Amino acid sequence: MAALLLIPAWPASAAPSAGEGTQSLLGNDVSWPQCGKDLPKGQAFGIVGVNNGLANTTNPCLSEQLKWAATSSGGTPQPKVSLYVNTANPGSAGSWWPDSDEYPIGTRVQNPYGPCKAKDYGKACAYMYGYAKAWDDAYIRGISNPADYIWWLDVETGNSWSSTDKDANRAVLEGMTAFFRSINAKDVGIYSTGSQWSQIVGTVSSSSNLYSLPSWLAGARTVTGAKGNCANPPLTAGGEVALTQFVSRGFDYNYSCELNS
Repeated sequence: MAALLLIPAWPASAAPSAGEGTQSLLGNDVSWPQCGKDLPKGQAFGIVGVNNGLANTTNPCLSEQLKWAATSSGGTPQPKVSLYVNTANPGSAGSWWPDSDEYPIGTRVQNPYGPCKAKDYGKACAYMYGYAKAWDDAYIRGISNPADYIWWLDVETGNSWSSTDKDANRAVLEGMTAFFRSINAKDVGIYSTGSQWSQIVGTVSSSSNLYSLPSWLAGARTVTGAKGNCANPPLTAGGEVALTQFVSRGFDYNYSCELNS
């Protein structure tokens, strides 16, 4: 059994949250912390959190926030509406852990790591956990037409991860990616910082389905810093930095790196 790494998340100002006001061609992202709050207007694109902070929960304001995102003005290479989901590898500490390669019951999943069995906290069941959580995100959280979206995987140390088995952590994300690709989603990407990603997952080989995923990098404090971060290394060597996030006056904004080209 792998020990779990339970570390506080990066500061709230750096995690996905609402933007305030608007600046030309910038997007905003919102989720459960913005429930009941005034959302920004005039954003170029909106990214909405599907979960309520944990991978097995639902954002209670998802429906209204999707309607808000649909009012985005466009004008960037990003779609007007995208989604992000929480990720984790809770192992034995979770409220549910898979014990087979079926999800939902009666549907067998092709598992690249061999059969998932009861009390297995390695790659095989971690892959199934990720696949199952992605299935839930698509079908039981209130998302209509899940194939119509880009799905960003929010990878941060505030959620539960193995401190000894980065391969299992990676397998969770591979399972999620495999599911979203199975429904022909528009794309799958990764939200994190280089340091968080290194601590949780580490280097990803070219054989992984994560290898070519686009990156959404957090950590900037100004729009200039966000634009500069577009030149930073992507989270996986085969991908590219598509989005960067920056904080201004306590709120978050997102910059589409394709605008630099």
